[in-house]
Amino acid sequence: MKQKLIDEIQELKKKHNALILAHYYEDGDIQDIADHVGDSLYLAQVGAENNNPVVLLAGVVFMAESVKILSPEKTVLVPDMGAGCSLVDSSPYEEYKLWKEKHKNSVLISYVNCSAKVKTVSDVICTSSNAEKIVNSIPKNKQILFGPDENLGRYLSKKLNRDMALWPGACEVHVLFSAKKMVQLKEAHPNAIVLAHPECQESVLNHADVIGSTSTLLNAVTKHNTEQFIVATEPGIIHQMKKLNPKAEYFEAPAEGNCACNNCPYMKLNTLEKIRDSLKTLSPAVELDPNIIEKAKTSLNRMMQITRGESVNWD
Repeated sequence: MKQKLIDEIQELKKKHNALILAHYYEDGDIQDIADHVGDSLYLAQVGAENNNPVVLLAGVVFMAESVKILSPEKTVLVPDMGAGCSLVDSSPYEEYKLWKEKHKNSVLISYVNCSAKVKTVSDVICTSSNAEKIVNSIPKNKQILFGPDENLGRYLSKKLNRDMALWPGACEVHVLFSAKKMVQLKEAHPNAIVLAHPECQESVLNHADVIGSTSTLLNAVTKHNTEQFIVATEPGIIHQMKKLNPKAEYFEAPAEGNCACNNCPYMKLNTLEKIRDSLKTLSPAVELDPNIIEKAKTSLNRMMQITRGESVNWD
């Protein structure tokens, strides 16, 4: 049954000359049928750079919106439009816009986990993989506003010694990791390296050996001379970790209570069946107002410029 689905997807992909992108947090079966698997920055870059007229993004809606903003002429599909994000929900456009307006002579850095409308009032977007580079590009005489992920902002502020005003938002998955339980797991496996995403709470990051984006954490499993890793991020990434270092043993960092709350409920809405159906009907497709695309493109383009090492005028 699964192979039949995969065959159908491949046929439909060929028919529409479609590109399939998948985030590291998707189920392994979805990652395996994708043309490219990566973090949000990589997916935005690949979606924009390729010439395919149809792009299906197996991830969450804000990621597909980024592809649409950078390539408005393309048909950008999302297998399930319900694949949202708690950070998007925690940063309503009107409130976020008012926050920016209250701070003159400021630069608003918005984590890519935000809506297209929020991107229109942001000065520059960042991902966890380029956030340090973005922050370091801001002149010292400018106040930095950072949102909507407070934990990522706090981590950057502390590491880079830059004062920031932080928006009070958080990823509902990453805040659930238990520092106490992780310490207990580390005690049971003393040789294990703890890998953590900076969206985790500070109490968890304090016990991490490696803190970084999904790409950074993936690189770590090939660089460290150990056979065990404790992974404090969405466990979908372990699928790729096992490919890179199949000899190692991987432990999911435990959440509070006894639930499997470290699985992102939004990412897991995507299925092979939904991908097949989306390619069959070319829907649901991301639709954005041209004015929103034009305004949001400024902040995304600035991110791309800084990532490439180009200078940006902040005046």
